[in-house]
Amino acid sequence: MATITSAAVTIPSFTGLKSAAASSSKPTTARVATTSAAVPKLSVKASLKDFGVAVAATAATAILASSALAADVLLGGDDGSLAFIPQTFEVAAGEKIVFSNNAGFPHNIVFDEDEVPAGVDVSKISMNEEDYLNAKGETYAVTLTEKGTYSFYCAPHQGAGMVGKVTVK
Repeated sequence: MATITSAAVTIPSFTGLKSAAASSSKPTTARVATTSAAVPKLSVKASLKDFGVAVAATAATAILASSALAADVLLGGDDGSLAFIPQTFEVAAGEKIVFSNNAGFPHNIVFDEDEVPAGVDVSKISMNEEDYLNAKGETYAVTLTEKGTYSFYCAPHQGAGMVGKVTVK
């Protein structure tokens, strides 16, 4: 609904400005009508809804982008345990996995040729069994593109149970 408001406005007359004493100038009064269209509440609600959707989409994008950057796996626990932390995890196809040397080194990452999806060449995704990460903070990164489950181990510590599993979705 439109709202109509009226107001009285006094407009001075500027005719006959020869001298202020010679003429008696009488103010003229006029009525001015103003209108203002009411803003539909629906458009405000739609704007807030659109804003909420935009915020949610931005948050989802940030979450996906951060998880698409890399999955981090520690080699060796802070307590000195010989383990991959986490030992079992999931990643999206094409997501980078960064293995970071933490404790109990030397370590390496070798994918088990019998426990990867069919057609995957483990020599292309594994470290050479004779190569090691020898210092804290050294990393090895791999990107898995084939969906399925991959088992991996640390060659020097496999017998101590340093094994892991990643599922690529």
